[in-house]
Amino acid sequence: MTEAIKRTLRDSAPTRWLMLVMVSVLMFATYWFQDFLSGLKPLMESQMGITSSQFGTIIGMTTFANVFGMIIVGGIVLDKWGIRLTAFIFGGVTILGTVIMALGANGVLGSGADSKLAAMIVGRVLFGVGLETTCVLVTRTVVKWFKGYELALALAINMGIGRLGSALGTAISPDIAGKNPPTAITFAAGLIVLGVLFYFIYLIFDVRIDRQLKEEAGACDEEPFRFSDLGKLATDRSFIAIALLCVAFYSAVFPFMQYAPDLLVNKFGFSYVLPESARIVLFGSGSLGNVSIYVAFFLFGILFSILPTYLKKRSTRLALMAAMLVLFAAFLYALRGTLAVWLHNGPKAAGLIPLGTILFTPIFGRIVDKRGKAASLMMLGSLLLIFAHLSLSVFNSELLCYLGLLSLGIAFSLVPAAMWPSVAKIVPERRLGTAYAAMFTVQNWGLGLFYKGIGTVLDKVNPEVVAKMQQLRSDLAGQGLDNAAISERIESMRLAGEIPVYNYTVPILMLVGCGVISIFLAFYLKKASNRQGYELELPSNRK
Repeated sequence: MTEAIKRTLRDSAPTRWLMLVMVSVLMFATYWFQDFLSGLKPLMESQMGITSSQFGTIIGMTTFANVFGMIIVGGIVLDKWGIRLTAFIFGGVTILGTVIMALGANGVLGSGADSKLAAMIVGRVLFGVGLETTCVLVTRTVVKWFKGYELALALAINMGIGRLGSALGTAISPDIAGKNPPTAITFAAGLIVLGVLFYFIYLIFDVRIDRQLKEEAGACDEEPFRFSDLGKLATDRSFIAIALLCVAFYSAVFPFMQYAPDLLVNKFGFSYVLPESARIVLFGSGSLGNVSIYVAFFLFGILFSILPTYLKKRSTRLALMAAMLVLFAAFLYALRGTLAVWLHNGPKAAGLIPLGTILFTPIFGRIVDKRGKAASLMMLGSLLLIFAHLSLSVFNSELLCYLGLLSLGIAFSLVPAAMWPSVAKIVPERRLGTAYAAMFTVQNWGLGLFYKGIGTVLDKVNPEVVAKMQQLRSDLAGQGLDNAAISERIESMRLAGEIPVYNYTVPILMLVGCGVISIFLAFYLKKASNRQGYELELPSNRK
């Protein structure tokens, strides 16, 4: 006689994936709001009178509170009082910030330029307070539903949806704005409200799953979070190692991507100008054309990673994979002319790195779920990172340049797909919110250091370029030209080869050190996993 097995909501695959979709709407919205202003800078200057310095202040305020540990406060609230209270507190703060920013931009809180600027800054600060904690909240929710199942794949898809929101926000916002930037700001605020609303609807299911999990665990239920757990987290060598790995790896990727277009133009002779023939237009919009490429890559990544998971017959899986590969090859063939031009354009070639992560991260997440080897894959990703930065700094070969960009794109997909689910194996679930929050905090510190550091070193090793630029700006300003005209003139002189190019060898070579540190940390985690039974090398869906 067999005993009936009690099932919970999370034992149902359709229910798990429905929950992922619901909470990922909020991730999509927060990433959109975080980055959408980058596409509006020229319009904000011309239509709203926002200077470059003021624009930098607005976007910089996003991380203001988080640098001082607000994310950790949010993580503690999450672990101590749970998902629902955290959602109401930080979701409310996020909505408040975005609404204030939208009202300020539209002149509702004051029609003067100073009033609009002040409201947008205050709104951005409040949004920043909720931003990272919201991301931790969503990540923690995904772990709750997928731990023991397709955790790495679910986290990878959630991450991909966030990056898709970032890409679409940057590309589409100018079309939404037209000639009126506050329209795009209002739209972005509306997305945040929609995302939080979806999460609040999810909380209905969260109440039920908590009740089921408590009944399932019974007397063996895990202890609740205690503030003394902070000390345990701070002295956990394995957690410290993976947190430092997070800092080292992302510091070698995100800051590099900000400088990559200029590096490709200065060192490898790529162009800043994209010919009209290489622009993809959809429904009369170039922005929508770019968006369609990102969406297509994301959908291919989903198809390659999810569909084969639930097909039991090997012959059916192979036939489906073959069909999808043919379809993907046809997609690339149809774009061959456009992609050929993109590969010689600095901004577009650099943009292929995040585009590749949208495709590959879900695929690598599925590999971690099915095969494991998370620590080994983090070592492999770190090795690829070293190769990428050596190829782009030391050598002058165009072939090695492309191989370096490809390696960087694979590493940028591989390491996060293995790292984030590994945290859930190293850290007890009651400390997980605080753990993710601490990782986001130290990551922000590292990114801030390298964003500034690369630029500082670049100026130090290229004094003749800096002197030439300063002299040009001074001369052009003396002719009565404004900042916009000066920038246009300098850009035309750069394209004509009248300004010496930057040598990026030393700044990018610094990032090789981040890759070396990452390898040692990943190796340490592999050894720690064997000693302490974290099972990092085992599949994520092993219960």
